[in-house]
Amino acid sequence: MVRLLAGSPLLLLFVVSALGFLVGRLRIGGFHLGVAAVLFVGLGAGAVDPSLQLPEFVTVFGLALFVYTVGLTSGPGFFASLRRRGLRDALLAAGALLAAAGLAALAARFAGLRGAAAAGVFAGATTSTPALASALEVIKSAPEAAREALASGAVVGYSVTYPAGVLGTLGAIGLLQRLLRVDYEAELRSRRDARGAPQRLTNVTVRVTRDEALGVPAGELRRRHGLHVLFGRMRRGGQLAIATDATALERGDLVGVIGGEDDVNAAALLLGEATAEHLEFDRTQIDFRRVFVSRPGITERPLRELRLPERFGAIITRVRRGDVDILPDDQTTLELGDRVRVVAPRERMDAIARYLGDSLKAISEIDVITFSVGIALGLLLGSVPIPLPGGAPIKLGSAGGPLLVGLVLGRLGRTGPLVWTLPYGTNLTLRQLGVVMFLAGVGTRSGYSFAHTLAQGGAAALVGSGALITAAVAFGTLLVGYRLLRIPMGVLTGMLSGIQTQPAVLAFSLEQARSEAPNAGYASVYPVATLVKIVAAQLLVRLL
Repeated sequence: MVRLLAGSPLLLLFVVSALGFLVGRLRIGGFHLGVAAVLFVGLGAGAVDPSLQLPEFVTVFGLALFVYTVGLTSGPGFFASLRRRGLRDALLAAGALLAAAGLAALAARFAGLRGAAAAGVFAGATTSTPALASALEVIKSAPEAAREALASGAVVGYSVTYPAGVLGTLGAIGLLQRLLRVDYEAELRSRRDARGAPQRLTNVTVRVTRDEALGVPAGELRRRHGLHVLFGRMRRGGQLAIATDATALERGDLVGVIGGEDDVNAAALLLGEATAEHLEFDRTQIDFRRVFVSRPGITERPLRELRLPERFGAIITRVRRGDVDILPDDQTTLELGDRVRVVAPRERMDAIARYLGDSLKAISEIDVITFSVGIALGLLLGSVPIPLPGGAPIKLGSAGGPLLVGLVLGRLGRTGPLVWTLPYGTNLTLRQLGVVMFLAGVGTRSGYSFAHTLAQGGAAALVGSGALITAAVAFGTLLVGYRLLRIPMGVLTGMLSGIQTQPAVLAFSLEQARSEAPNAGYASVYPVATLVKIVAAQLLVRLL
């Protein structure tokens, strides 16, 4: 069996992936590893025989695929966070990692570790392959007689502490979310200012009776009173119509109000009184339909630019993105793969469906040109050396480069006719494929050296130092962020994933939060965390 798997890397990849997902589904006390279990199954496979390791291409390709798709999804949120909380997040990440570097320096002093080994422990405990590569780059400038021993110390320190760095961080998230009784759904409901924050939408028919609402355009009424609602159908006399922002309400009108429960209740009090009628049930003149957005030409543009009321006499009352219903406004941009609820005259419904695309086949495909160009730009950026004071340059590598390019392209959305974003479902599929390839590759390639070091003995100081650093970073970040800075746990676990620059932790955080909140936290600190770790690892080698 070993010979068969060693001779077929593709078979090894799928065996490790399948067993990893099987192990990841096992629950112990309500806790499960999820996709992160692929890493540990890979470590087990690599420990059996040194020939059971996947080619480096699998790891690099998977990592680039994962971080690029995360960047595309998180780009708008990342740049929005720079305006709201960028400095706070950057300081939290930098503070946690500088504390970790300080602990690594103390470990070198009291546990008798050399600077290279301390740098390896730091890189492993914070699960940063770029930090290890940075340390090895500095070691190349050491005297030739000491070079091999220094490099070996850094690699051993990294390989011994890396698995514990992942598992310790996962354990910290699982433990604290239980002890602190975190309610992820409640957090998301409270984050009304977040882009795409999910909310339970409801539809209530309201009778207009109050004088304050008479003669005022519906759009002006919403803006004046800060109502986060939409007005849909309207019945005046016996005639059904669609209420647009320009519609002036009259006494006795029946108006459909759509939004979150609290906002709808506030709108009902302002307009008059809620009724038991359901205008949406009358589809004789005004109909509604769920339509897929599959036409690239209309995506990544504000709804006001599409001019649906003027062109089709239609409005969009809901945007379904993934498993979340979003209440749209004039600023909302549609993305490929969105399902929108369109309310329009029956005779115009087919025309607006053609305008939006409404093709499931089209959103199941990717634009190979923009996707390939985006990743290529990321890899090129990652290969550019960035000079630092003191000599050796650093590189963002196959993790930092694609992530930064993905963030920028995700924020841009489109450049002329080129649409950079991916359909939601396609993005998730590629993201999962990437993280599985990365975890399987890292696990199989590190498994044998990890087992060999443990079998030799003398790894207690390395393991203990790494565990201390991981615990300090994980528990310190979560407690300070949640208790002192009041950061929602869903966002905070993503930030910890970014501080650890660890896709396995991010994947676990996404499974726990069941939302995109961890992606926003991950993207907000990942660039800063990567740079701090690269510099800190080099300083540990040089100063110690």
